[in-house]
Amino acid sequence: MSSLDRRAFLGRTAATGAGVAIAGAGATPAVAGGGSARRYAFTVMGTTDLHGNVLNWDYFTNAEFTDSGGNDIGLAKLATLVRQVRAEKGARNTLLIDAGDTIQGTQLAYYYAKVDPITNDRGPVHPMALAMNAIGYDAAALGNHEFNYGIPLLRAFERQCGFPLLAANALDAATERPAFPPYWMTRLRTPHGRDVRVAVLGLTNPGIAVWDRAHVEGRMVFPGLPEQAAYWVPRLRAMGADVVIVSAHSGTSGTSSYGEQLPHVENAAALVAERVPGIDAILVGHAHVEIAERRVTNAETGREVVLSEPLFWGKRLALFDFDLVWERGRWRVESVAASLRNTNTVVEDPEITELLAEQHARVVAHVNQVIGTATAPMTATEAPYRDTAIVDFVNHVQAETVRAALAGGEYADLPVLSQAACFSRTAAIPAGDVTIRDVAGMYVYENTLEARLITGAQLRDYLEYSARYFVRTPAGAPVDPAGLTNADGIPDYNYDVVSGVTYDIDIAREPGSRIGELRFAGEPVADDAEFVLAVNNYRANGGGNFPHVAAADQLWSNSDEIRNTIIDWVRESGEIDPSAFASVDWRLTRDGTPVF
Repeated sequence: MSSLDRRAFLGRTAATGAGVAIAGAGATPAVAGGGSARRYAFTVMGTTDLHGNVLNWDYFTNAEFTDSGGNDIGLAKLATLVRQVRAEKGARNTLLIDAGDTIQGTQLAYYYAKVDPITNDRGPVHPMALAMNAIGYDAAALGNHEFNYGIPLLRAFERQCGFPLLAANALDAATERPAFPPYWMTRLRTPHGRDVRVAVLGLTNPGIAVWDRAHVEGRMVFPGLPEQAAYWVPRLRAMGADVVIVSAHSGTSGTSSYGEQLPHVENAAALVAERVPGIDAILVGHAHVEIAERRVTNAETGREVVLSEPLFWGKRLALFDFDLVWERGRWRVESVAASLRNTNTVVEDPEITELLAEQHARVVAHVNQVIGTATAPMTATEAPYRDTAIVDFVNHVQAETVRAALAGGEYADLPVLSQAACFSRTAAIPAGDVTIRDVAGMYVYENTLEARLITGAQLRDYLEYSARYFVRTPAGAPVDPAGLTNADGIPDYNYDVVSGVTYDIDIAREPGSRIGELRFAGEPVADDAEFVLAVNNYRANGGGNFPHVAAADQLWSNSDEIRNTIIDWVRESGEIDPSAFASVDWRLTRDGTPVF
């Protein structure tokens, strides 16, 4: 069965594209309300931050996905919910869109980006394109992680999709014209003689310019979301759009993780709703939080804009239910309501599981290859608040790699420090056989490695900034590890530990004055001392807004992922022996007394 056949099986028309499509021909129209007024109702379904999840499967544990919330994941589950909604509403009275971060995040997605890339001549079709085409997506905004593997791979994915990838604020650097379609518009047929024209405007994240600088610098620029929405929304209305929906890969908090490196706000969806008139609803992405419905009043019109963010990885499906009324020769949005449906309430769609079965099996076999052994187990359970061997292992490989790269050069005699974070508290390296998936589960991102030159004073600032992660806890107060971390919502991946020096973090003190006993080789670190810092490209490019490192001199960089560097290290060494690298370099204290 072809992908278009499967789309028909799932109850969708095959007509999609970057222009105007008739999405309601021959459908039984949805008529809302009673009385003499002409009314029409339709539903827009939304997903976001799928991150390469097709099946309800965890490639790191080699088992069905499970979490403490009882959630399920993946497009196969979403497909069942989508089918249900189309049956309830009338398939031709529904649309399905996405808010980005589609092709990165699982070993399935990685395999078809790096191991057997879709950019090969007559290469495979990306599993996310296969599944999303089969389900019948109408449009998707680009997320920042779409750029992780470079523009050629993104363009290959775009060609494979039977729907447009939208990004009104991804512009060609030379011409400042849109590098991708800014919007998609369609018509929904009603029983009243005039179609409803629905426009979907796609907006992506300006942080791409920071996080994926190596791929986009000089090629694309990324203006702010409110500015580009203000340009496009009036034009969509002028083109006859009765309903304008924004699909924004941008959270609602109004905050940024890249500080002053860019003048644009990272999480700007609520700002778009507040500042740009003419928007009816916004599908929110990027922040990985669940928002069933949030209403933001537009400052100019006083109208409410409805926002919704379904939970990431396909855990939720968002529904925007629109009620329209015909007035004065045009359709007017009378009301919008948003809600979420949970994929743990349904089974996987067998058509999708069958469609992806071969690719899934190939990836499972790949990640279960044994690449070496470990003399003792290592886990990340306590890594956010204690120095653990598993993070030391990452730092050990990174520092060793940088030393080898700088050997014989100008900076060969400088001490090499290394930065790492806990990416997953469930990560573990078992004693005995070690597989690719064990290492991949420890280092889940496609970061690459760099070497930057920093001073002792800059190192202290860096560590102080990192130590904001801990909740202030007075001396003598009870300590609950579960409530000790993630102060002010700082995620685990933005808490860095640095190896090669020793230091204390006094959590009884205010952030900014917590680092004590900072020593190298047993001696206090001087402000003018020079070090080489082995650091991932996300942090080096300004991710997390850590001080100094983005402006520091780059001494070396590598195009290979750190994860692959660690995998190759295990293959070449044959054995991981924690006793060779594990040490207590940092500890939490209160007034000089260790917490643990």
